[in-house]
Amino acid sequence: MNIDLHNHVIPPTIVSALEKNPKRFGMSIDEKDGKRYFNSHGRPAELQKTFYDADAKIAWMDANRIDMAAISVGPPIYFYWLSPDIGLEANWGTILALFKWVYAFLSPIGGYLADRYSRRHVIAASLFVWSLVTWTTGHVTTYEQLLTTRALMGISEAFYIPAALALLADFHTGHTRSRAVGLHQMGIYLGVIIGGFGGYAADSPQLGWRWAFSVCGLIGIVYALPLFLALRNPPRPADSPSERPSPFGALRELLGNPSFVLLVLYFTLPALAGWIVRDWMPAILKAEFGIGQGLAGVSATLYWQVAAIVGAVTGGWLADRWMRQTVRGRIYVSAIGMSLIVPAMFGVGYAPQTGLLWVAIAFLVLFGIGWGFFDSNNMPILSQLARPQLRATGYGIMNLVSISCGGFADWGFGMLRDRHVPLFGIFSVFASAAVISIVLVLLIRPQYLEK
Repeated sequence: MNIDLHNHVIPPTIVSALEKNPKRFGMSIDEKDGKRYFNSHGRPAELQKTFYDADAKIAWMDANRIDMAAISVGPPIYFYWLSPDIGLEANWGTILALFKWVYAFLSPIGGYLADRYSRRHVIAASLFVWSLVTWTTGHVTTYEQLLTTRALMGISEAFYIPAALALLADFHTGHTRSRAVGLHQMGIYLGVIIGGFGGYAADSPQLGWRWAFSVCGLIGIVYALPLFLALRNPPRPADSPSERPSPFGALRELLGNPSFVLLVLYFTLPALAGWIVRDWMPAILKAEFGIGQGLAGVSATLYWQVAAIVGAVTGGWLADRWMRQTVRGRIYVSAIGMSLIVPAMFGVGYAPQTGLLWVAIAFLVLFGIGWGFFDSNNMPILSQLARPQLRATGYGIMNLVSISCGGFADWGFGMLRDRHVPLFGIFSVFASAAVISIVLVLLIRPQYLEK
């Protein structure tokens, strides 16, 4: 008996899909000199009829006296020419980390420009750049291009968040500041929830992930102009030169404040867990509970983000109300949120041992409530430590430290997953960091009141 142990087959449905929508798959089927070829990233390969036609395959086997064939997928379809380590978790961690490191190192610059010049201009420009990069991401064809677009995405994010939160703090000078920030963060959570359904778009033969990126990018490009026209900078009296310090003067003033340094550390430690939950949880749930990509995406985002919305609105209201009785009201609410994150991290790490998806979701919900309490009060607490001309810069510095460490957390988490380190051990470290954070935030001493 003659056996062919490496017999290439390409299902005819795949061939048909490539012919109908070559852009989605990043390859096309071309004809030349009466033959058909795959054109995959500039690497043509002949599409033989024996690949996809069962009768032609049997006739070829008969002609070559082959009795049995072990089917193997066609190389052009599954990209055998790629580096064999391209699918490692550490490489995905590198993509995530690169975005964060660019985001982190440019955040103080974006914040300083928003403080020094115009928050309105910085916000509108960042949206336009974000949208353009998002659209471009839907058209990448190589791993290197994907890395580049993720890095460019970090630029737009770095300029938006410090400026937007500082603008909210400018307009909400009384007992509405935490609620205003909470509502803004609610918008971010809603975006993540919608993005969680992207797994279904990625799985859909009619849509695909490229379509999702392209559509979101075009919507943002169109929205950037009306946003620019509608936004306004807060009215302020003319500042003296000393009130708008140089970059080094701003750093000196902020870092010379011990409570600001404590806030930076407090902001950083729980963010390590936050980035892992955002970036890795769909992959974790898919791998640990054996569910599909669409269900994993929804389970990893919908429930805890809805809980975060509840936490942000409730935490903002509670902090504003508590501020009527003590200047430490926002600090106390944030500490309560952190105390919820501690058991949530232990529970998320333990859930795979139960084999029950709902256990993981329940602890993610607890994490979301705690995160909402925490997230709605970071800029309001900063506003009690820094004057208005330094708030965007201060938040940019907070991002620099927090997100840089988040990038290392993504990279390290990927390596630990490749080495099969138990999830409970990894998330126990995050829980311990949250305990330290509670102590740090309670040591902060507010200096500026509601202005």
